[in-house]
Amino acid sequence: MIRDLYRGEGKAGIRFQLTKISTARPVDVLVEQLRDEIHSGAFPDGSALPAERLIAEQTGLARGAVREALRVLQTEGLLKTKPGRHGGSVVCRPSEDILARHIMLFALGRQIPMTTLLEARMAVEPSIAALAATNRTPPELQSLSALTRSLAAAVYAIPDFISVHLEWHVVLATASKNSLLKGFIEGIAGLTLEASNSEVFNSLEVREMSVKAHQSILKAIAAREAATAARRMQRHHRAAIQQFQRHAAKSLGQGRTKGSA
Repeated sequence: MIRDLYRGEGKAGIRFQLTKISTARPVDVLVEQLRDEIHSGAFPDGSALPAERLIAEQTGLARGAVREALRVLQTEGLLKTKPGRHGGSVVCRPSEDILARHIMLFALGRQIPMTTLLEARMAVEPSIAALAATNRTPPELQSLSALTRSLAAAVYAIPDFISVHLEWHVVLATASKNSLLKGFIEGIAGLTLEASNSEVFNSLEVREMSVKAHQSILKAIAAREAATAARRMQRHHRAAIQQFQRHAAKSLGQGRTKGSA
């Protein structure tokens, strides 16, 4: 807990004092204290924390334990290290990349099935499309238009098609102006590329259908027709789920046939 006893180095006006820590996991306590102070606004974005030596003195922890606590907060996206003579730990706001990474780790760690990932996208992306239709800027519309043309041009080149497809959805999420939804989509969109590499998603017919779906969604976004954009995005994802399920059933049937033979 911070007390108004110490005026921190390198950032005039920030008073900083931590209590002595004695527990089985002192690092966790320090992480919690610092995290709470950052979330409360006691340390604004861009402000520097006191030196490790001062934190160690105030908490009674070893410098190694302090460094471990700071690394945890760096992993959470709350701190970044500023190199140089006057460097140190600087407070920052977590980016969408942090949320995306945690979502990916959660999905991979829990071995979330592909159908569940596709269902999650179908639940979220219609809202993203609607928000993008309302909030998109002219440059963002230009980017989506250019990516839609690139998607059509890459229909015969599967790796390029998959890469452009992912970028299209990230730009769409950016245009929604909702950082939570953007982080969520960035986290699961990459994972669903596994489905894109399956036989059914490698078919030319499916890729051509995907291009038409994206062109249709783009038209609604360009016209700022939020409800239409959401409906078309939902239809696009419903078709993707059905295609994946048909492919899974076909693969299962082929596996059983081989096993019987």
